[in-house]
Amino acid sequence: MLTITSAILGVLGKPASLIRHVEDRPGHDRRYAVDCTKLERETGWAPRVPLAEGLRRTVEWYREHEAWWRPIKEGEFRAYYERTYGRRKTLKEVRA
Repeated sequence: MLTITSAILGVLGKPASLIRHVEDRPGHDRRYAVDCTKLERETGWAPRVPLAEGLRRTVEWYREHEAWWRPIKEGEFRAYYERTYGRRKTLKEVRA
């Protein structure tokens, strides 16, 4: 996830200092790995867009369609997010 996060920050022209490492929730996956080799082999499917280009296009889409996501960020989802994740400590706080 850190690789993707860093890539998105790069597309946005934002510094890596914005990344905040937080305490894992109970049962949290230690890592995420995506390997589409089996999918490619068994179905012939392959990505048509390189990851960096796909991230750039995705960020561009969200920038151009703020009316789609802004109500989600400011509405009930915001309250849910704060209840669920708002009190999680950053790793700096955990280690202090």
